Amino acid sequence: MLEAVDLTKRYEDGHLALDHVNFSINPGEIFMLLGANGAGKTTAINIFLNFIDPTDGEARVNGITVHKAPLEAKQRLAYVSENVMLYPGFTAVQNLDFFARLGGRTGYTKDDYRDVLRRVGLQEESHDNKLKTFSKGMRQKCGIAIAILKDAPAILLDEPTSGLDPKAGHEFIDLLLKLKDEGKTILMSSHDIFRAKAAADVVGIMKEGRLVMKRTRKELEHESLEKLYLDYMSGLAELRRA
Repeated sequence: MLEAVDLTKRYEDGHLALDHVNFSINPGEIFMLLGANGAGKTTAINIFLNFIDPTDGEARVNGITVHKAPLEAKQRLAYVSENVMLYPGFTAVQNLDFFARLGGRTGYTKDDYRDVLRRVGLQEESHDNKLKTFSKGMRQKCGIAIAILKDAPAILLDEPTSGLDPKAGHEFIDLLLKLKDEGKTILMSSHDIFRAKAAADVVGIMKEGRLVMKRTRKELEHESLEKLYLDYMSGLAELRRA
């Protein structure tokens, strides 16, 4: 389980990036955070990853407070960023082998790497090609393959479908749904309203560091997520509630 408990981040310049954000994500759930650039989505993910410390509140991974026990928390997390940072001079198999060993996973064989690359939809003829020849969608598949090899119970994804063509984006979301069915806890930030409604069990909208809306899939069945998003971004939704 992932939990944000009154999660707050104020930077040294006074900017309030997160303002007492609360949410929880259970195993087998996909929670998608929507919001404009600067809304606080990446800041929240970075606190879960212990890239930065919270000013107040806590990020918890399976009950472990991240900034108090970062190494223990990180063992339970896998991460895929918008721009997967892999080695362009290595092949797909070599990248998987390098990062698996870096994470202490030394028992995998080349056949294991090829199996997981096939699972994420990377064509077999690309397994021994260098990543500098890959499209962004192909690199993202390698990133999620590394996350699968880590076998962590929770996966964090920061704008992973940004810049992907429609086919690659669809394949990526389909893979996340399969991981969800395996019981993974998934937190993903995105600008993609269409895929958020299609894939998420819970959708949250962030604005100026606050979680201004949180709805379940069932609650969104008879609502337009696009209209809700635009209303919250323009302030109309908050005016109606006032």
